[in-house]
Amino acid sequence: MLQSSIESLPLLHRGKVRDIYGVNEQHLLIVQTDRLSAFDVILPDPVPDKGRVLTTLSNFWFAKLGHVIPNHLTGIRPEDVVKTDADRAQVRGRAFVVKRLKPLPIEAIVRGYLAGSGWKDYKKTGTVCGIPLPAGLQEAQKLPHPLFTPSTKAAAGEHDENISFEQARQILGEARACEVRDASLALYTQAAEYAAGKGVIIADTKFEFGVDGAGKMYLIDEALTPDSSRFWPADQYRTGSNPPSFDKQFVRDWLEAAGWGKQPPAPRVPPEVLQKTSDKYHEALRRLTGA
Repeated sequence: MLQSSIESLPLLHRGKVRDIYGVNEQHLLIVQTDRLSAFDVILPDPVPDKGRVLTTLSNFWFAKLGHVIPNHLTGIRPEDVVKTDADRAQVRGRAFVVKRLKPLPIEAIVRGYLAGSGWKDYKKTGTVCGIPLPAGLQEAQKLPHPLFTPSTKAAAGEHDENISFEQARQILGEARACEVRDASLALYTQAAEYAAGKGVIIADTKFEFGVDGAGKMYLIDEALTPDSSRFWPADQYRTGSNPPSFDKQFVRDWLEAAGWGKQPPAPRVPPEVLQKTSDKYHEALRRLTGA
C-alpha cells in the first residue's frame, strides 16, 4: 500500500509513512503505509509489507514498555471505526486507533552507540550534539552511557536539526524537558537490554511524545521499529565499522551508489532492492518478537 484511501473517515494528514484520519473529537486512526522515505524524500515505490511490520512491532513495544510511560493506544479495533469492507481491508494489521493528543515539538533521540550523524559530529568536534565524549572512540563503539540528543521536527521535505538539551529546555520548559529525557532514556535502556537477549543491538532510536488536555504525557507515533531505530545483528558487530542493519540503510546505500543527489524526485528503486529491504524489516520483527 503506497497510499491509503479510507472513505469512511476524513483524511487529516498524510506524512512520510503514516496517513492520519479523524475518528471523533477524542480519537484518530493512523494507517501505516508501505511508503519509505530516504534522506527526507518519499520514494515512489513501496516496500512490501513494511506497514504491517511497523504496526506489529510497535504494538509489541507499546505493550512491553507500558509500565515506563502510558502510550496513545486505545484498544479500539481499527476495523470497528470504518464502515466498508474496502476500508477494513486497508486498516487490517496496519493501523492504530489512538487518543487525540498534542505532539511535543521535538523528537527525542537516544544514542547508545557512536554511529550515523553522531559519529560524524564526534570526528569533527569530539562531541555528540554538544555533549563531550572521551577521545579515541571508534565508529560504532558503545558509548560510556546512552545519550539523550533531541532534535527539531522539520516540515515535510526539510531536515531535522539536532539541538542541545538547553535548547530543548527553552522549547518545552524545564520540567517537561526533563520528563522527556528521563522517559526516553528509560525506554531505550529497557528495550536495549531486552533486544540484546534476542541477538539485536539497538544502536539508537527516536521517540515522540504528546500530551493530553490535563498535561499528562504519552508515548505516541511508533516505537522502536526499523524506521525509527538502528538495529544491528549482535553476531556481526565489531567496533570500528557499522554492521549490516535491519532497517532502510540498504536502500540508502543503493541510492547513494546510484548517484542520486538526495533531492526530489527520488529515483525508481529496483524490485530486488525493495524486497531485500522488506526481508530486513521482517528479520528484525522475527528476532525481536518471534512473530
